[in-house]
Amino acid sequence: MLTDFGLRDSYIGAMKGVILSINPEVHIIDITHDVEPQSVLKAAFILYTTYSYFPKGTIHLSVVDPGVGTERRPIGISTHNYHFVGPDNGVFGLILSKHKDSEVFELINKTYFREKISQTFHGRDIFAPVAAHLSLGVTLDKIGRVIKDYKRVEIPEPLVTQRILEGQIIHRDRFGNLVTNVSHEIFSHFIGHGSFEIEVGPFKTQALRSAYAEVAAGELLAIFGSTGYLEISENMGNASAQLGLGVGDPVKIKKKVKGKR
Repeated sequence: MLTDFGLRDSYIGAMKGVILSINPEVHIIDITHDVEPQSVLKAAFILYTTYSYFPKGTIHLSVVDPGVGTERRPIGISTHNYHFVGPDNGVFGLILSKHKDSEVFELINKTYFREKISQTFHGRDIFAPVAAHLSLGVTLDKIGRVIKDYKRVEIPEPLVTQRILEGQIIHRDRFGNLVTNVSHEIFSHFIGHGSFEIEVGPFKTQALRSAYAEVAAGELLAIFGSTGYLEISENMGNASAQLGLGVGDPVKIKKKVKGKR
């Protein structure tokens, strides 16, 4: 399960109750419920960097749903190894970009929904029961119809010129690490074996670190973190707070050329 519902209220408990009422033997695992409210792109990124660590056959129930009660559709997705259930608002966009052979179904068979459906809580009344029925072996073709015009969302691609790569911060974790949209693959292809300078706000560096503790406490660093994307961090501190930066702020990487500044 992945949502923006938090744990203060009863929403997650209600969803789990619905699931367990349909399949008491199911194993429910929380990825996180602390996605920033209505942040579809952040939820998409967290899901994209997490889903593949789960066993084959896992059903990912992801509900960050600012359009609940509107014309946005409920969907289920079947890939080679996983199922996904949630709103058609882009939360699965990165998954669908990677698994282009996925089948996407609009959920329409109300037999697999709760009898009474709240216009403000489809997580409990549509998505949770559908996920539970999938865990019992019901297939998505019995619950929905195939669609091709599903919502897509992608991580913004960095802009690359001959000497400059311009990206942006796309995620800030609870430690204040600033994760950018610059993947290790894109960085390596751009820099090659040459030198570089990374600029994020007032912070500049010409070095990549392999561990946070390679710098002194309170010092900023650039590192490729566990997601495979470049991040700006502060050892034993909060880079976001120190720099005053967050999601959407730019990052610039300059390729250094011998004899030129």
